[in-house]
Amino acid sequence: MGVKLPLIFAERMKSLLGDEFEQFMKSYEQSPHAGLRVNTLKISMEQFDEIAPFDLKPIPWCETGFYVPHGVKPGLHPYYHAGLYYIQEPSAMAPVELLQVEPGDRVLDLCAAPGGKTTQIAAKLQGKGVLVTNDIHAERTKALAKNVELYGVRNAVVLNESPERIANAFPHYFDKVLIDAPCSGEGMFRKDEDMVKSWEHHSVEKCVLMQRDILETAARLLAPGGTIVYSTCTFAPEENEAMIAEFLNVNHDFVVRDIPEEKGFAPGRPEWVRQMMPEKAEETEAVLDQTRGTARLWPHLLEGEGHYVAVLQHRAGQEIETDQPGVVKEGAMEYGQVVDVSRIEAEGNKDHSIAASSIAMTKADRKKERLLRIESRESHDRQAGGSKNSGRQSKKGKDHGGRKSERGQGRGADSASMDPVAIYSQFMKEQLEIELTGETVCYGDRVYQSSVGAARLEGLKVIRPGWFMGTIKNGRFVPSHPLACALNASEARRSVNLSSADGEAVRYLKGETLNFEEERVVLKADTFAKGYVLVCVDGYAAGWGKWLDGVLKNEYPAGWRWTSV
Repeated sequence: MGVKLPLIFAERMKSLLGDEFEQFMKSYEQSPHAGLRVNTLKISMEQFDEIAPFDLKPIPWCETGFYVPHGVKPGLHPYYHAGLYYIQEPSAMAPVELLQVEPGDRVLDLCAAPGGKTTQIAAKLQGKGVLVTNDIHAERTKALAKNVELYGVRNAVVLNESPERIANAFPHYFDKVLIDAPCSGEGMFRKDEDMVKSWEHHSVEKCVLMQRDILETAARLLAPGGTIVYSTCTFAPEENEAMIAEFLNVNHDFVVRDIPEEKGFAPGRPEWVRQMMPEKAEETEAVLDQTRGTARLWPHLLEGEGHYVAVLQHRAGQEIETDQPGVVKEGAMEYGQVVDVSRIEAEGNKDHSIAASSIAMTKADRKKERLLRIESRESHDRQAGGSKNSGRQSKKGKDHGGRKSERGQGRGADSASMDPVAIYSQFMKEQLEIELTGETVCYGDRVYQSSVGAARLEGLKVIRPGWFMGTIKNGRFVPSHPLACALNASEARRSVNLSSADGEAVRYLKGETLNFEEERVVLKADTFAKGYVLVCVDGYAAGWGKWLDGVLKNEYPAGWRWTSV
């Protein structure tokens, strides 16, 4: 046998599966299945089919998912670094497919790190609507934020909060909520042997307590008529059918939306609750049979690991007021309407988390589109209770003697008196051809486009308040790597295309300086070759460079670089 299963686990599964047990156990002699999912934010399925570097077999329950042949390493290809696909276990693609996200939806991924399901949701939204993605573990949000950025997501907010605090800020706001719940992980034993080792420390009882609280909070986050998808990667009925039955028993406005028994999906097993937990079954008998409409993904019935998925539909009744003063619905904000938020108070936070105590909301006169100026920040900080960093921004931008030209990146005036948003706006007009949506939000010297707006985020621990556009430094706007990742070549006034076939793309991804003639820089009308260049791999954006006199200075960030041999 490939995996040595805990004896207690094996005995329990034998009592539950009966005649299926032998087939179930044989699945552990097979290798786990690997998969990738095409990122349709950056490339269409037709385009990917033309350039796919591997032989791929479709995954039945995900139209953008493919099985990867054994031995193939899709992470060692430039397309991975260009964000054209996400490497994801095949069964893990099912919950988002069953959430049925549509462009324009407001969606919350409540337990999101490292971000596979978040990027899947984002691809379905196609840049429209709102995506809030959260993880309660601060360290895990680093990978979550990086994946949001690598895959070119423009309309996401990344939080590091408890579900309860999010519910206070977003009461009955979301059309769709995904709960990829913390669980005992039994379904991952074949894929990750460390899960076997840690299984006894992740007791079912502890997981049930967390799951119960998360589900109850999700009901407060959901808009009338909305949908919750609850998923686990465990076989334990306590965490699956029993948990859903308990939720339905308390929340009478919800019903299970049946998942078809197709594509290898098997029905839920309410009889296991009756067998293992007769008292729980008696308490929930009126709703327990609904859990037969949930789905179990078994490793011996399909090509994937063990999962459980339930689709919970809210029966819309009394309308709930979802808007709050000062909050603008997505799509209503025009580019140029600006909110400024005070600097991060905690020093040394390299991931740019925004401490709850540091947020100070400034109201701009939207009718007159009055822009907030740097010199006003100190007074606003005092109104918010006083920040240790009050006035830091205005000191930072002083002219140190070097004159700045008016063209290119906001040069031409004493930077202490310049508006950061004006600098940002000037860069966007001169370097890109793109219509921005949402609200421009400044956190210190960092500029974001937010699909939610700062009012909703006040008091929350925010990792990314929106699409990170860049930083104001010494009166200049420096575009961010996430800005480049989310662009396409047609939106940049300068771009250059590198081939994945001849090693040039890998050299760029490793951070090397490249030399090539001006003719290779693709220019829009009335644009000079000198300046920021969007660097593409086979036509798909990968990062920035700066071209001057035959040399492309590499702007690919050190922490993202290709490190494989």
